[in-house]
Amino acid sequence: MRGLTKYIILLFTGSVIFFVIFAYLLYQAFHIPSQVNQDSVFLLPEGQGLIHTSCQLEEERLITNRDIFKFGVILKGEDSNLKAGEFLIPAQQSMDQIMKILVQGKAIQHSLTIPEGWTSYQIVEYLNSIENLSDTIEELPIEGSILPDTYNYINGASRIGILSRMQKQQQDLLKILWGSRDPDLPLENINEAIILASIVERETGLPEERRHIAGVFINRLLRSIRLQSDPTVIYGINKKGFLSRGLKRSELNDNKNFYNTYKIDGLPPSPIAHPGKASIEAVLHPMLTDDIYFVADGTGGHAFAVSLNEHQKNVREWRKIEATKK
Repeated sequence: MRGLTKYIILLFTGSVIFFVIFAYLLYQAFHIPSQVNQDSVFLLPEGQGLIHTSCQLEEERLITNRDIFKFGVILKGEDSNLKAGEFLIPAQQSMDQIMKILVQGKAIQHSLTIPEGWTSYQIVEYLNSIENLSDTIEELPIEGSILPDTYNYINGASRIGILSRMQKQQQDLLKILWGSRDPDLPLENINEAIILASIVERETGLPEERRHIAGVFINRLLRSIRLQSDPTVIYGINKKGFLSRGLKRSELNDNKNFYNTYKIDGLPPSPIAHPGKASIEAVLHPMLTDDIYFVADGTGGHAFAVSLNEHQKNVREWRKIEATKK
């Protein structure tokens, strides 16, 4: 009996020693820096478990042994805490450090920019062309409902989700801007402000001109003078918002184009693009001016006028410039 007891004690002691040595070696292997000498990008798909993740890390040579990584993560109690996403793995990271990166879930941030004055068609075409996004946008968002800006996103983010975020950001901005608008503007609601801001956005690319052009259009609305804006006519012809040629006289005289502000009174039926914050602010706080006319001046800006005679003179100058260019 004493021999059996002694054997059991030796067996137990040996097992404990083996487990301690095994645990020590596992700990060492799990915490030793890797031999990878450059930063790497690792993509962990949504819904992928620890076993497949361990295999993927080994296949991409970010770790030396899938089983050691798997057991180490389990022993640390993090096997259900790995986050999906695209992660930067710096050079010479241990398995423990890689595990912490995947658990913290700080995915690589990408960015995209929606320029001011783009139409819904242009925005959807652009978003659907970005390869590291998911879903497909099938329908155009309401014109004027998106705030042009730079947006961050992670690899695999939903296009539809990003579009919703852009619309939410515009709604939040409008709640602030509309409440602080100038008094006595000839605008019934925020939608009319967006319509006019979209016209201002398409009329000028110069930041310093926005409030001036907004002031001209406000004057025209107050005096019941038609806006006579070429970009609105173009939008009525092509909802993409652009033409590969100049406008024809027949198009300026078209009574069937409901966006033809040479023929309709007041504002067109909807925005003609997505205006940026600066153009919206320009409409809500326009320049106080007596001007009611403007025309291109050949420098990228515009020549403004109070009277029709002065405006016609500016138009003649612009036509000379056009003729010289041709």
